[in-house]
Amino acid sequence: MKIYTKTGDAGQTGLFGGVRVDKDDERVEAYGTVDEANAALGIARAASSSPELAAWLEELQSDLFSLGAELACAPGKAETLSMPRIDSARVERLEQLIDEIDARLKPLNTFVLPGGTAVAAALHLARTVARRAERRTYALSKSVTVSRDILVYLNRLSDLLFVLARHENAVAHVNDVPWRGSRR
Repeated sequence: MKIYTKTGDAGQTGLFGGVRVDKDDERVEAYGTVDEANAALGIARAASSSPELAAWLEELQSDLFSLGAELACAPGKAETLSMPRIDSARVERLEQLIDEIDARLKPLNTFVLPGGTAVAAALHLARTVARRAERRTYALSKSVTVSRDILVYLNRLSDLLFVLARHENAVAHVNDVPWRGSRR
């Protein structure tokens, strides 16, 4: 099987279910940004030496693959997917991880600047891409039906990535850098 199909050369792409849409369609923007978030998680996973973090990130990447596939379905075709769909149990899993990891951290009483270790910085970048994916998916939901669980999942994902970034800094004994406002 060849990687290229030449079917997108005229600026359209196919959704699961056979419908073709323009490559700048809101649906393509949404699942494309989810794919970017997935790739950013891959960078963080590749940079980490922690088996625990690698397992968490791989789980998140699998979820994002499923989530992106659901967004890439033509209307009414998501039910035909052979992969697990994002549901309230997946959202609850993120909330459990957030609570578990946050309990390991010192309380936060200020905004922090993204950075610290290379892994934490990669997680912060992934967090911002996840936020963009959430915005793109919310915009899509104004014109087509999007599962509420998908929107909530993307919101919780960015929260989880924030606490994971802080956790990675804490494990490496690197302090988060507090935001101190504009310095002149």
